Amino acid sequence: MYYAMSDIHGCYEEYIRALNTVHFSSRDSLFVLGDIVDRGPQPIRVLQDMMYRDNVYPILGNHEFSMMTVVRRLGVEITDASIATLTGEDLESARLWLNDGGMTSLKGFLALSEDEREGLLEYLGEFALYEEAEAGGREYVLLHAGLDNFSPERDLDSYSVDEMIFHAPDYDRVYFPDRYLVSGHRPTLAEKTPGRVLEKNNHIAIDCGCVFGGRLAVYCLDTGKTVYIDKI
Repeated sequence: MYYAMSDIHGCYEEYIRALNTVHFSSRDSLFVLGDIVDRGPQPIRVLQDMMYRDNVYPILGNHEFSMMTVVRRLGVEITDASIATLTGEDLESARLWLNDGGMTSLKGFLALSEDEREGLLEYLGEFALYEEAEAGGREYVLLHAGLDNFSPERDLDSYSVDEMIFHAPDYDRVYFPDRYLVSGHRPTLAEKTPGRVLEKNNHIAIDCGCVFGGRLAVYCLDTGKTVYIDKI
């Protein structure tokens, strides 16, 4: 089976319960549509679990992008010398990331050994911007957010990082008449179907706001059915 999950945001217990509930095995595949880190209590633990599963396919979210940008710029060890090289833009990026839930990720990252930190950064750098899949007789495009400046004539590879991870799609518009766009980024808590997957105009929005007290959704691409995991 092919599954999709998004916006775990450090909710490790719910993530593991989700895998157990669908009986996830080596015969299955899971697409994780970004925003794995920040806000919740155990983002690094979620990442480490994903790292050792070769059938889990991570997709870049804006929170992973922010974490990589800040951690790589600051360096693993913050010293007087490293601080002296920082620009105002660097410091503002760090402030925005930490204010947007980055502290849990930073604390977990700093608790790792140097080798573990390097391995984790290397893993984050391998995240795809999007994935495509075919299951249950349907074709899917999976990504974190939307396709800003969308045009049906544009190739998916022509979209920038910014266009794919920071801007939610327009659910009132059909992007692909022959494909389904699966995304996260904007919790469905703010939609007319709070805490449930939103399916509309060939959009499938699966961020059900787990870290905000909603639920973690596991969408099955083969069947079109969703399993919901309540927040502990």
